[in-house]
Amino acid sequence: MGMEVLDTRGLKCPQPVLKIAEIYVDIKQGDVLEVIGDCPTFEKNVRMWCERMGKTLLFCRNEDNNGTLRCQIQF
Repeated sequence: MGMEVLDTRGLKCPQPVLKIAEIYVDIKQGDVLEVIGDCPTFEKNVRMWCERMGKTLLFCRNEDNNGTLRCQIQF
């Protein structure tokens, strides 16, 4: 199982989800994508994308007091 990291800090939604959609075709089944973002609707949009695409959201948690979130998606 591999792990990739995608840093989308500074991007406004829906750009982080569009970045996930760009690279997800290259991610193998069972791999994990860790996405870091700071957009106010980042977690909601990642959750909706996972539901739509049938991917498992392992977690989404605050990284600091600046609104940065770290989410892990299993493919």
